[in-house]
Amino acid sequence: MENTQTAPVSDQSRISIIDTLRGIALLGILMMNIPFFGNPYQYHFNINVLQEFSGPNYWCWYLVNLFFEGTMRGIFSMLFGAGALLLLDRLEKNPPPGLNPADIYYRRLLWLLLFGLFNAFILLWAGDILYTYAIVGLVLFPFRKLKASRLMILGFVCLLLSTWQNSSKLWHAQETRKDGEIAKALVSKHKKLTESQKEDLEAWEKYQKKHSLKEIRMEAKHELTKASKKSYPEIFSTMVDVNIYIETKEFYGEYFFDALSFFFIGMALFRWGFLTGVQPLNVYWITMALGYGIGLTINYFNLKTFIVTGFDFSLYADYYPFSIYQFKRIFLAIGHISLVMLLYRFGVANFLWRWLANVGRMAFSNYLMQSIFGALFFQGFALGYFGKLQRYELYEYVLCVWIFQLIFSQIWLHYFRFGPLEWVWRSLTYWKRQPFLRS
Repeated sequence: MENTQTAPVSDQSRISIIDTLRGIALLGILMMNIPFFGNPYQYHFNINVLQEFSGPNYWCWYLVNLFFEGTMRGIFSMLFGAGALLLLDRLEKNPPPGLNPADIYYRRLLWLLLFGLFNAFILLWAGDILYTYAIVGLVLFPFRKLKASRLMILGFVCLLLSTWQNSSKLWHAQETRKDGEIAKALVSKHKKLTESQKEDLEAWEKYQKKHSLKEIRMEAKHELTKASKKSYPEIFSTMVDVNIYIETKEFYGEYFFDALSFFFIGMALFRWGFLTGVQPLNVYWITMALGYGIGLTINYFNLKTFIVTGFDFSLYADYYPFSIYQFKRIFLAIGHISLVMLLYRFGVANFLWRWLANVGRMAFSNYLMQSIFGALFFQGFALGYFGKLQRYELYEYVLCVWIFQLIFSQIWLHYFRFGPLEWVWRSLTYWKRQPFLRS
């Protein structure tokens, strides 16, 4: 007879506030992804491309980037780290017969890896995060026993490594500009260039051409043409190279330490009880004030610098010695979490927290649902709205998806124990069909 101990944790033992935070982050991720779903990626951050310096498009760009850019993914990553600890702690206290916690943990991640590949290559979403989480999550198991303080130190070491990776790109762009301008000045004085200086001038001219508004607009037009294709195989063929690049070179050049840093920080915050809402209220008041005070200040000057420099990355390092992106992310993410904890502890809008918790319990299903909806609404083989909505109109679409997922998650979990993909994932992980219907 099969032992029922191989079943995942029960509903009663779930930590509701973590589900609520996950639901908020999941809905917030769509808010950040929507510019890539609905328009060429060249439109996402550089408002020079469409001259969006006034009206609702500007304010959508400014407010979303000031308060939320990067933070929803940061919170989601912290919760992934916390979830890994939660799973392993429970498995080690009550291991399934014939299996050890590592079996379940690594099976779970390998299946997640396959789902990530499906999301990227079949659902055609180049912004997939599941692949990154699965690969980086493989690293976490040996660190499960560390104290919170050591996990936090590891998190900040990885944050510094990620900052170094981001800064290196800015330093390279700055060096290209400075060397190119020196060579250009020599040419204007009719002086002969060395071979090295010729290469510097060529590199700078190539950089200027690639980052000129004319070239960016031409690339955006090319993206519009690709997305307008009516055949799924045609669009699939254009996305293969993009996803291979993102999940190889881009993954190790940008996403690995980015995700790992927030995983470790989330594990530390979980160990301290910060993510489960058990810290004293004054802790959340202080961290909210510091998070928003420092994070918003950094980000205000960050956005101002981009506008002043005309979104020219070769000029950014003239204002800051290194990238401040990760620091504004972590402070704002902590501010958001602290605000949610305070509202939760004071019982503000309890019904909303329950609905968000259901979205969080179905985060896997809802995440892939967002990819499916995005493909059907924007791609040329379906409704074909890619490139046809203004920036502010994209957020009207987001609002509609939010409402649907809030209602759908509430109804679904009234009848079923898990979201549809959560059930599939659990059944595959334990290699046993899990109970689905509520009794």
